[in-house]
Amino acid sequence: MSYLRSLFISIPLIAAATVVMDTISLLVSLFDRSGNTQHRVAQVWGQMLLAASFIRVRVEGADKLDPHGTYVFISNHASYMDIPAILARLPFQFRFFAKKGLFSIPFLGWHLKRAGHLPVDRSSARASLKTMSEGARVVAERGVSVLLFPEGGRCPEGLRAFKEGAAYIAIKAGVPIVPMALVGMRRLLPMGSIHIRSGSTVLYIGDPIPTKSLGLSDRETLNRRLYEEVSRMLESRTETIAQ
Repeated sequence: MSYLRSLFISIPLIAAATVVMDTISLLVSLFDRSGNTQHRVAQVWGQMLLAASFIRVRVEGADKLDPHGTYVFISNHASYMDIPAILARLPFQFRFFAKKGLFSIPFLGWHLKRAGHLPVDRSSARASLKTMSEGARVVAERGVSVLLFPEGGRCPEGLRAFKEGAAYIAIKAGVPIVPMALVGMRRLLPMGSIHIRSGSTVLYIGDPIPTKSLGLSDRETLNRRLYEEVSRMLESRTETIAQ
């Protein structure tokens, strides 16, 4: 029954919500070039996808953040539902880095471009550095938070080694970096599956780590600390979610 619900209810509703909300996003972008209204549309889209999938996401640790602050957020990445969950439950304006190829997809790519999200060009080390520098400039000059998945993509199990891009951006922009752990989403929609299971997950928000006193030479140490923080949250919480 769970598989049939996913196939004939959740997936069609997700597809319909995506087309409708992306169309609305494009329309509002004609009147608001900042991307802020589009982000609010995306938050509603995330809520719609969670509802269509019968997935509940609880947030713990949001009180650690300044509602008016600017941050670099990082999280583990295990499922296609991670982005809708974070959009729906993280109460901040933020932009995220997405694979360059996604920007060429109709509707999705149009939304990403006009909302001010940033394409990641991994064709060379030089191109990647340019992307990270542009992200730091956006954070510092526009005061907009960003979200990155430092594993570089979805991971089928465990926690993959972190790339240093998020640490680089936070240090260069001089803003705190916030480790987060989304626990329980992998079992609801595993990588490579179309079977969306209903259930509960938790988005844990760790303590913001200041970066103003750090230099770019500290990014390896900061990156290692971020990995340890996310790993700790995952290990200490997974058993609780499973129960």
